[in-house]
Amino acid sequence: MTTTIRNCSLEDIALLKEISYETFSETFKDQNSPENMKAYLERAFNHNQLEKELSNYNSQFFFIYLNHEIAGYLKINTSDAQSEEMGDESLEIERIYVRNKYQKHGLGKILFNKAIETAIMLNKNMIWLGVWEKNENAIAFYKKMGFVQTGAHSFYMGDEEQVDFVMTKSLIL
Repeated sequence: MTTTIRNCSLEDIALLKEISYETFSETFKDQNSPENMKAYLERAFNHNQLEKELSNYNSQFFFIYLNHEIAGYLKINTSDAQSEEMGDESLEIERIYVRNKYQKHGLGKILFNKAIETAIMLNKNMIWLGVWEKNENAIAFYKKMGFVQTGAHSFYMGDEEQVDFVMTKSLIL
C-alpha cells in the first residue's frame, strides 16, 4: 500500500469538484434534505468558488493517493482565508475529505499530519477546525488527535442553520 500527497492546482478544478461532491454527499446526505444538500453543493463546490479558493495565496489543497488512485484531499487556510477570525498564529483545517472506499486505511490521519507539518513549517501556534455537532466519528477522531472543543459557530446547509463545534489544538510544546 503506497500513499502519495501532491499539491492541487487550478488545472485540478474538475477533479476537486468531483471529489468534493462525492465525499460530502457520502458523509452528509442521510442527515440532510436533498434540497439543502443540492443547494450547499452548488454553492460550495461550483467551478468559480473552487477557482477562487485555489487562487487564494493563504489556502492550500493537497490530494492524497492510495496505490496511485485518488482517495481524497485536504484543504488548509491561514490568515484571512480562515473561515473564522482566529489570528495569524493559527492554521485552519477546513476539509479532510476521504472517499468512502478508501476510509479505514489511515488516510485521514496522514492528511491530518500533513496539516500539522505545514502549520509547524509556517510557525503557527495553533491548529483548529469546525466539525458538525452530529458528526460523531469525526469528533472522536479529532479528540483522539488532541483537539478540544473551544466554541461553536453556525454552518448553513442550504436554508438550515446547523452547529459546528470549533475544536483547537495547541502546537506549543
